[in-house]
Amino acid sequence: MRVRRRDHERHQLAGVGWLRASVLGANDGIVSISSLIIGVAAAHASQHSILVSGMSGLVAGAMSMAIGEYVSVHSQADTEAAALDQEREELRHDFAGEARELTDIYVHRGLDLALAKQVAEQLMAHDALAAHARDELGLSTGTRARPQQAALASAGCFAAGAIIPLAVAAATPVSHLIEFTVASSLLSLLILGGVSAKVGGANVVTGALRVALWSALAMAVTAGVGALWGRAI
Repeated sequence: MRVRRRDHERHQLAGVGWLRASVLGANDGIVSISSLIIGVAAAHASQHSILVSGMSGLVAGAMSMAIGEYVSVHSQADTEAAALDQEREELRHDFAGEARELTDIYVHRGLDLALAKQVAEQLMAHDALAAHARDELGLSTGTRARPQQAALASAGCFAAGAIIPLAVAAATPVSHLIEFTVASSLLSLLILGGVSAKVGGANVVTGALRVALWSALAMAVTAGVGALWGRAI
């Protein structure tokens, strides 16, 4: 019987976080810009005004996503750095006490005391800070906060999603712009919702329909507001 390689499983699981974040960022770009375009179009604006609004929304949304993600992840990075600094000080002043603390962690995870002590000693002899960062603080190289990477990924995914309704609006006559934007956006959202559900291990159909229905509601509300505002002015 052929044994499945476990390193393949690890590689798949390692990519889940960034793939899910990418899909969600693209979803946000599609919903935000398609809703904006539909709202402006419902107010009977010209195609030029619609495209200017859509492009402005794309740039503003991407910058907002980048800044928000950068600030959030940078705060996380600062917290991680402070925790590691504290751990360095504790290792410097009470190495034996930190070894006992690591031993207790392994005992609570199911190892017997003798084995837990041996594991703690060997790991701390190799890299004491890394051992405590991973097993006491829950930090690792793969999960370490990276503000610049997070900001660029967030902005890029938003822009990639936003370009879909914007391209449709640019290529469609204004008389049919709303219908084509809604159809293309919902189709894209169904696909991305299915991908997101697949990545998370959820039901693909349910995930796709959930994203599409809530997005359709957002577009309908925006179109209604745009139509009312168009009549008012």
